[in-house]
Amino acid sequence: MSNPLDDASELRKDPVLDRWVIIAASRGKRPTDFTSAPEPNKSAGCPFCGGNEAKTPPEIYAVRDCGTGANAPGWEVRVVQNKFPALTIEASLRRSGIGLLDRMGGFGAHEVIIETPHHEEDLALASVDHINSVFGVYRERLVDLRQDKRFHHLIVFRNYGSAAGASLAHPHTQLIALPIVPLLVKEKLSAAQRHYEHKQRCIFCDLVEQETTIPDRLVSENEDFVVVSPFASRSPFELLVLPRRHMHDYAMMTESEQYNFACIMKDALMRYRNVLQDPAYNMMLQTAPSVSACPGHPEYWGMVDLHYHWHVELMPRLTKTAGFEWGTGFYINPVSPERATMFLRGEVEEESKAASA
Repeated sequence: MSNPLDDASELRKDPVLDRWVIIAASRGKRPTDFTSAPEPNKSAGCPFCGGNEAKTPPEIYAVRDCGTGANAPGWEVRVVQNKFPALTIEASLRRSGIGLLDRMGGFGAHEVIIETPHHEEDLALASVDHINSVFGVYRERLVDLRQDKRFHHLIVFRNYGSAAGASLAHPHTQLIALPIVPLLVKEKLSAAQRHYEHKQRCIFCDLVEQETTIPDRLVSENEDFVVVSPFASRSPFELLVLPRRHMHDYAMMTESEQYNFACIMKDALMRYRNVLQDPAYNMMLQTAPSVSACPGHPEYWGMVDLHYHWHVELMPRLTKTAGFEWGTGFYINPVSPERATMFLRGEVEEESKAASA
């Protein structure tokens, strides 16, 4: 393996998707090159704060203190429909077409998981027990929504900071249920299936094995999870969180695995805060599509339990997508994943201090 601090740029191919990125290491970016002024965190009138329950749509689900009622204070984690939903469960599918143009009604579900009643209690700073409660709510909502066979795919995502698309600073996650399987998910399923057919192994399990055996990009690990900088990272300090045990579905975790997932996620988010000075980021939980909701598609769903492996993608919003990226589909990353790993592990701290002296 070449020295991760080399200045030579190179093209790298994602081991799962047919996607290339440019690692422009010659630009020599450090974590301090990406820091920006902190964003204002105004709680006045915030509809997600405890005591303002009447400002949100009715409660769908909540983790509550005993004796407290719905749509009132006393909750730890609370789920409501997005006030401005991208899709609604009341809509009809209404599949139709005009010549070559296909369309359908805006059917789906769009929920907000309010992670805490306290405005400034960010997920990274919360206790592991509280983070575990939040992740348990993810599981409950995924399991519940999958009972509706019209939903083919569900994605949980977290936008942190306005640069990442967050319109409210209050800690929250969103969940969208779709009546179709997105193209990117289909591409991942197809790539994973091809790998399995060729080698009789899960490609994500192979990634876990490789990145722990040759730990150039291994940021952290515990008994059940690993955090790595992807070989073909699309942006500086992108991270991939993978369970060690093969699981195609997030809801398959045991209680101990879910607790260790909370531990590893807190660790990863605290590394972002400490090294990158609390950047805006997107978090995407990628779990398998609903197999029972999609009959007749053996090309992607026939062996999904064997070849797919749920995971989390963390993407700091440190660079901007511009004309080259939109026009080619290539990403330009000014920090090699090996170098990013060294910064996140604290191994380049002394070099950084010496360079700034």
